[in-house]
Amino acid sequence: MRAKTEEQIAAEEAWYETEKVWLVHKDGFSLASQLKSEELSLPEGKVRVKLDHDGAILDVDEDDIEKANAPSCDRLEDLASLVYLNESSALHTLRQRYGASLLHTYAGPSLLVLSPRGAPAVYSEKVMHMFKGCRREDMAPHIYAVAQTAYRAMLMSCQDQSIVLLGSSGSGKTTSFQHLVQYLATIAGTSGSKVFSVEKWQALYTLLEAFGNSPTVMNGSATRFSQILSLDFDQAGQVASASIQTMLLEKLRVARRPASEATFNVFYYLLACGDSTLRTELHLNHLAENNVFGIVPLAKPEEKQKAAQQFSKLQTAMKVLAISPEEQKACWLILASIYHLGAAGATKEAAEAGRKQFARHEWAQKAAYLLGCSLEELSSAIFKHQLKGGTLQRSTSFRQGPEESGLGEGPKLSALECLEGMASGLYSELFTLLISLVNRALKSSQHSLCSMMIVDTPGFQNPERGGSARGASFEELCHNYAQDRLQRLFHERTFLQELERYKEENIELAFDDLEPATDDSVAVVDQASHQSLVRSLAHADEARGLLWLLEEEALVPGATEEALLDRLFSYYGPQEGDKKGQSPLLRSSKPRHFLLGHSHGTNWVEYSVAGWLNYTKQNPATQNAPRLLQDSQKKIISNLFLGRAGGATVLSGSIAGLEGGSQLALRRATSMRKTFTTGMAAVKKKSLCIQIKLQVDALIDTIKRSKMHFVHCFLPVAEGWPGEPRSASSRRVSSSSELDLPPGDPCEAGLLQLDVSLLRAQLRGSRLLDAMRMYRQGYPDHMVFSEFRRRFDVLAPHLTKKHGRNYIVVDEKRAVEELLESLDLEKSSCCMGLSRVFFRAGTLARLEEQRDEQTSRHLTLFQAACRGYLARQHFKKRKIQDLAIRCVQKNIQKNKRVKDWPWWKLFTTVRPLIQVQLSEEQIRNKDEEIQQLRSKLEKVEKERNELRLNSDRLETRISELTSELTDERNTGESASQLLDAETAERLRAEKEMKELQTQYDALKKQMDVMEMEVMEARLLRAAEINGEVDDDDAGGEWRLKYERAVREVDFTKKRLQQELEDKMEAEQQSRRQLERRLGDLQADSDESQRALQQLKKKCQRLTAELQDTKLHLEGQQVRNHELEKKQRRFDSELSQAHEETQREKLQREKLQREKDMLLAEAFSLKQQLEEKDMDIAGFTQKVVSLEAELQDISSQETKDEASLAKVKKQLRDLEAKVKDQEEELDEQAGSIQMLEQAKLRLEMEMERMRQTHSKEMESRDEEVEEARQSCQKKLKQMEVQLEEEYEDKQKALREKRELESKLSTLSDQVNQRDFESEKRLRKDLKRTKALLADAQIMLDHLKNNAPSKREIAQLKNQLEESEFTCAAAVKARKAMEVEMEDLHLQIDDIAKAKTALEEQLSRLQREKNEIQNRLEEDQEDMNELMKKHKAAVAQASRDMAQMNDLQAQLEESNKEKQELQEKLQALQSQVEFLEQSMVDKSLVSRQEAKIRELETRLEFEKTQVKRLESLANRLKENMEKLTEERDQRAAAENREKEQNKRLQRQLRDTKEEMSELARKEAEASRKKHELEMDLESLEAANQSLQADLKLAFKRIGDLQAAIEDEMESDENEDLINSLQDMVTKYQKRKNKLEGDSDVDSELEDRVDGVKSWLSKNKGPSKAASDDGSLKSSSPTSHWKSLAPDPSDDEHDPVDSTSRPRRRRLSHNYLSDSDTEARPTMETDA
Repeated sequence: MRAKTEEQIAAEEAWYETEKVWLVHKDGFSLASQLKSEELSLPEGKVRVKLDHDGAILDVDEDDIEKANAPSCDRLEDLASLVYLNESSALHTLRQRYGASLLHTYAGPSLLVLSPRGAPAVYSEKVMHMFKGCRREDMAPHIYAVAQTAYRAMLMSCQDQSIVLLGSSGSGKTTSFQHLVQYLATIAGTSGSKVFSVEKWQALYTLLEAFGNSPTVMNGSATRFSQILSLDFDQAGQVASASIQTMLLEKLRVARRPASEATFNVFYYLLACGDSTLRTELHLNHLAENNVFGIVPLAKPEEKQKAAQQFSKLQTAMKVLAISPEEQKACWLILASIYHLGAAGATKEAAEAGRKQFARHEWAQKAAYLLGCSLEELSSAIFKHQLKGGTLQRSTSFRQGPEESGLGEGPKLSALECLEGMASGLYSELFTLLISLVNRALKSSQHSLCSMMIVDTPGFQNPERGGSARGASFEELCHNYAQDRLQRLFHERTFLQELERYKEENIELAFDDLEPATDDSVAVVDQASHQSLVRSLAHADEARGLLWLLEEEALVPGATEEALLDRLFSYYGPQEGDKKGQSPLLRSSKPRHFLLGHSHGTNWVEYSVAGWLNYTKQNPATQNAPRLLQDSQKKIISNLFLGRAGGATVLSGSIAGLEGGSQLALRRATSMRKTFTTGMAAVKKKSLCIQIKLQVDALIDTIKRSKMHFVHCFLPVAEGWPGEPRSASSRRVSSSSELDLPPGDPCEAGLLQLDVSLLRAQLRGSRLLDAMRMYRQGYPDHMVFSEFRRRFDVLAPHLTKKHGRNYIVVDEKRAVEELLESLDLEKSSCCMGLSRVFFRAGTLARLEEQRDEQTSRHLTLFQAACRGYLARQHFKKRKIQDLAIRCVQKNIQKNKRVKDWPWWKLFTTVRPLIQVQLSEEQIRNKDEEIQQLRSKLEKVEKERNELRLNSDRLETRISELTSELTDERNTGESASQLLDAETAERLRAEKEMKELQTQYDALKKQMDVMEMEVMEARLLRAAEINGEVDDDDAGGEWRLKYERAVREVDFTKKRLQQELEDKMEAEQQSRRQLERRLGDLQADSDESQRALQQLKKKCQRLTAELQDTKLHLEGQQVRNHELEKKQRRFDSELSQAHEETQREKLQREKLQREKDMLLAEAFSLKQQLEEKDMDIAGFTQKVVSLEAELQDISSQETKDEASLAKVKKQLRDLEAKVKDQEEELDEQAGSIQMLEQAKLRLEMEMERMRQTHSKEMESRDEEVEEARQSCQKKLKQMEVQLEEEYEDKQKALREKRELESKLSTLSDQVNQRDFESEKRLRKDLKRTKALLADAQIMLDHLKNNAPSKREIAQLKNQLEESEFTCAAAVKARKAMEVEMEDLHLQIDDIAKAKTALEEQLSRLQREKNEIQNRLEEDQEDMNELMKKHKAAVAQASRDMAQMNDLQAQLEESNKEKQELQEKLQALQSQVEFLEQSMVDKSLVSRQEAKIRELETRLEFEKTQVKRLESLANRLKENMEKLTEERDQRAAAENREKEQNKRLQRQLRDTKEEMSELARKEAEASRKKHELEMDLESLEAANQSLQADLKLAFKRIGDLQAAIEDEMESDENEDLINSLQDMVTKYQKRKNKLEGDSDVDSELEDRVDGVKSWLSKNKGPSKAASDDGSLKSSSPTSHWKSLAPDPSDDEHDPVDSTSRPRRRRLSHNYLSDSDTEARPTMETDA
């Protein structure tokens, strides 16, 4: 921590004296100074401020000002570190950081990202490596820091992690998603086969961006689906496999979308494709002029060029993801068919009898050709609704009544809707297929330990923000609903779970200033009823969400969107007692529109429900799309989708990518399937509306199983941000909003401008401030007792020494308490629970840092011990080598003596031969053993692989069976629940039926009686009219009775009418009085509510400021505690320094005494040395004289042998004495050398201690000075801030100043004392050096006279041995190089053979390709011939039919001919008869003409028969020719197939040869590698020998230098590094409480009152009863029940934790709106 300058301290003091505040107004906020209110007379609730930028003085409300932080808090990395945490301070910090291009900011445990305006340089590989391996405390806020934190937590805890991105559309969530995955792929890496690399991720992102993104009014490339990318890691922390799951795909965007928006990007890429061949195959050379789907090519040339480049990039990406060209072609065919379907269009139905068909059949024919089906099949699948399962499946309830069974014919859809359904179904199947292919490329069979999931969903959608006046669509509602669910998950993890954990651990914390969170917008969408299985009257009016209402209204005949909105507003709309803004649902001024408040009412979106009921109905064309693709005649399409049809699951069409290759992927898929098969989901899984909720439930359940990290992405600037609803204002406008304030401060003009209102709304909607308050005030870090003790007991070594290393802990809590006491932590920084220990923010990070320092210190000591041990072992080895050298020298001497001995020569000749024979046998045995072991090893490896495969297969089977068993169990449970509910409902219905039957019987009897009376009255009336009544007594009696009854009825009517009028008048008067009273009470209530709201906000503001002040005080206390710890440590070190000084003094005195003794010994030794020198001189003189005498004696021939022996004996005695004296001299020289070394050591130790002591004193002085300055600064700040609230602290501060003054005086005294002792030590050191200089001179003289010859001889022997070893190594190296050259030659030969085989293989491959091309051409020719053959056969069949007809005509003509011949004969006979009978000749002539006419007709028939016979013969000849050609083509095809098989066999043989060569090459490379390793080892040995040789030469040189020159000593000193303390962060926030509201039953009371009034007056007429029966039966025909979520009965645990026992103050802050009627039942995921 750097010390502040005096200018900075003065600036901060001036800042705190002026009481700076933020003035909040409609344009943002401005900096101002609050004036003292003591001298001012202002009304209550008003304060006077002075603006800084223009000096204007204003009177504003207290609620409009917020405390400002000092300038030192600008650009803080963590918003939770602000002293005063409020909206304006947070926005000011974000604006400062954004202006400095700092886009990322910590917000407690989460990260806040502002969307950049360009491509900043903070995302690069260099920046990635800066974050690698770091902890969160050591990293600046960045998206890479979140990835590194999650990755580190995953490696340390082996727990699954997930990163969830939240924010609006266009805020940069997908960009952050891309950076997260790229960081993990780069830093973690992949194991083995590069399963998931950066290149694959970029390819995957390109594919998803093309098929899943589209331009919208809010974002140029908006993601239109939700995705979970899962990365599975192995034990080494590398990516073992990956998978992706997608859901909530906006598939209808292909055919229908809002105006001014485009379809998916891939269509524009495909239309801009530059490959002419592909365009020809897809029939895209000529595009349609109009397209009902709105898919048109791009107009601008630069856009076309960019789209063509993107298409090439997409093809490259698909190639990287191992998607084959055939699979790519299938994708292009489906996309082109969708385009052609849009170009074909559909007819508009003008009347009821309108026929559904294509508008342009030529484009439909192209689509059918591309899909591999006929036009009739395509038209039938789209328009005729021929489903594979018969009628449509409707599952809105478990049972269906008789009125529902008639609706099985399916919904009536227009032709255009059917076409749109087919297009959306085709695109959905294509997208699901692509996700499966991607997962196929990313899966791996490697074992994975844990996984990391990254969640990316479309952000909040609001068309009004993009400048569009339209209402939001149903798809945008689904995306907003998913974002609301994720926001609620953030709230649960941040607030509810923390409070629940505190409650479980008995930790008392109060969060009074946190407001309870409401999930009204979520309940409006997905709330289910409690009894939705069985239709009943009791639950007909129960509140249900929009999704359930849509499903229910879709079944009602003639249902409209207006009725849907009326029902929705009856459940969730604003009630009579509600205020504006309290309801999450508001009406719009436009018809069929409504407003829904997302993000806790800060983001109001206007929705249009036009067409929503049609969306919820099943579209048969969509369901026919998979079958159409599976039955395609194109094999490349049918093979892809038939493979998927076998593994269809319940999630088809909902969640894609459930194919898993690893165990973790299977577990995730099982979890998602369980969401769709548990409880009511098993019944409702086919409903389109309920599928939305189930998909979001699956998403939430999947990420709930992991530890979550949240990233909030904010939009910095946006135009047209609504912020609040237009029809009702839910936010109070402060009084200062009407002030004439400038839009911004002039001092902030240099910063990048932000939309403050937009940023404030997003900050409120995310509730980050509440999360940060809870983070500051609570205990965010916690550890289990045993884990904390095992991890941090290294910081308390005295406890380990006390208990021992292997002691068993009986009470973990007590052990942790002892450990915390030894760590000397501040009491407020930690808290003990029942099973865990909790820490404030930053405390655990400091402990981790201390642990790292202690661990590094221990590792350093361990390394020193290891090096010492290795040095000792090396010294022992050198001693053994010395002994071995001596032994070798001795053996060589012995060998020289016996080498000429004949028997030895014989022995040396015979011994190697015997040894060679023995070694060969041993090698042979060893080879056999090696072969046996290899065979055993191969067998064991094979068995192990088989067992591993079997175990994997069995595990997969077990997991599948387990999932199936779980599904069956869940289905059984749901069925049993349904059965029980139905049984109960049936019993209740039977009971109601019996009651209704009894009531019906009673009413029927009463009706019969009344009918009899009416009949009698009518009869009497008729008798009077007709005069048929007799004047007897009986008639008169009946008449009297009747008249009396009529008079009584009239009187009763008048009386009742009068009573009713009186009562009505009284009721009206009382009603007017009650209305007046109610108005007065309502006004009073509104006034009290406003006052209460103001008081509540003021209390919340004051509570927040008080909490901030408390936290600041706690921080100051922690800093004071740290300073006290430093002071105590300094005092202990000072006392240790004093003790060391005393020890040094005693040691110095001891050394002085030893020095005196050594001087005395040296003087005595000097005297002895002089005496010995004198003796040696005398002895040398004697020797000289004796040698002279010896010469004299030898010259004398007369000297006898006795005298000569005597002289020799004297000479030997003298030589022995000389040797003894030399040995004594050597010993004395050694002792003098030892004394000199001891003296040098003492001098070095004294110098080192002096330097260490001086440096320690300097560092301590600096620490004391820095501590003094920081303490003074902090104390001044505390005096300024807490002057009024903490007056009792002044005494403690004065005492602290006195202690500091004492500390300074003591430090001065210590400095003076140390300076005097240092002077005295220097004087003693100089005197010691002067005394030891003389001894050094004497020792040098002795060394020059007596060199060590023994050591020189040893070194020479070592040098010879090293040279011998080096020569042997050089020889071995040369031999290895020769072998290496041979191996290189062999490898070159193998490579040549390999290249030849590869050429042969390529040639065969080319031949194979050519043959395949010829086969394809022949196949095409064959297909053409078959087409011609089929046409000829058809023509022949037609001709045969014509021939049969002609033959029948010929037979008829023959018959006619015979008949004519018979007639002719008859006529001839008649002619003859007439001629004979002399008949008229004119008649004969007419008969002859008729005969000629018949003969000509007969000849014409004959010629026609001949022509037909010739035509038949010609057709037979054509048939024979075609049959022969077909046989020839079949034979040619068989020959081509045989040739293809032969080539395949050759190719297989070639591949086997290639594999054999590869194996040989691998074997050769292995041998080469082994030889290289041997060569490297020999080179290493050679280098080590050369190093030993150099060392030997160096030692010889050093010894010679030591003999000639004097020895010098180098002084070494160690430097001690000071420790650095980290700055603490205190963060926690309080949770808001949530209470359930009661149901308002005013309407039911009114209905009961009317029924009771009717029961009292049941005599007037039967119309009243009929009306009542209709009213009672009407709900049965109009309201239907829905299936409940199985978790609806589980209430949120907030009620148990919402009101702490010891905090009664919260009841005063609750408003009446919290207890009003609002059905807000939450659905638990």
